[in-house]
Amino acid sequence: MNNKKIATRPTTATVRMEDVQNGKASIAMPIDRVGVKDLRLPLLVRDRVQGSQHTVAQVDLSVDLPAHFKGTHMSRFVEALEGWSEELDYGSFKRLLANITQRLDARRAYAELRFPFFLRRSAPASGGKSMMGYDCSLVGEYEDDELVFTLGVEVPVMTVCPCSLAISEQGAHSQRAIVRVLARFTGLLWLEDLIEICEGAGSSPVYALLKRADEKYVTESAFANPAFVEDVVRAVARGLSEHPQVTWFRASVESQESIHNHSAYAVIERDLTS
Repeated sequence: MNNKKIATRPTTATVRMEDVQNGKASIAMPIDRVGVKDLRLPLLVRDRVQGSQHTVAQVDLSVDLPAHFKGTHMSRFVEALEGWSEELDYGSFKRLLANITQRLDARRAYAELRFPFFLRRSAPASGGKSMMGYDCSLVGEYEDDELVFTLGVEVPVMTVCPCSLAISEQGAHSQRAIVRVLARFTGLLWLEDLIEICEGAGSSPVYALLKRADEKYVTESAFANPAFVEDVVRAVARGLSEHPQVTWFRASVESQESIHNHSAYAVIERDLTS
């Protein structure tokens, strides 16, 4: 009879799992932000016409890490996000970040969501309908039960150069410009409000669908409303300053010049509470 014992692999029930992350750091230095990037998340955002719309967000989550901890627990970010399925608003976002601070025993938590937002637009002459997508973002910084909530949009517009138009016997150079807005606010601020302010600041909005009659309309209306990049950023800043919910903003415009080997840009940042 063979009495030789057969070796068995230890199980998690019999082996103590060492928490390496909570161990002592070899370099005792605090880390401002540590976390995970580019998680994918189905998202429900508010829509002024339909009430809400479904989209997909790329998500970055992070916390501060004290000097005495070797590392953070990355899986807990995913667990917090997995349990969060609310409509995106100030209250739900604050609950998400509060949950992250509790799970990771952190003082501060950060989150950034980047997502496309869609509006059905009508062509200016033919009335043809099409969907326009806008790159939007939401950034949250949470500490001591307070949330700094920043909403962002990127909006393409068309600009016609006033100088080129003034000095040319025929035509003028025109190009696409990208208007970027970050805004903090009280109450409810619609993404549509920010998009409309940006589109109204250029020589013309940009459309997904244009028939020949629409192209004629856009071209003629844009040339009747030439704008430098400085004109555009000032118009955006004025619209944001006059919005009753906006408390702080950063407006920037990048003109992707059609006849220059560079872009032109302008920025205005204002704190409307001071």
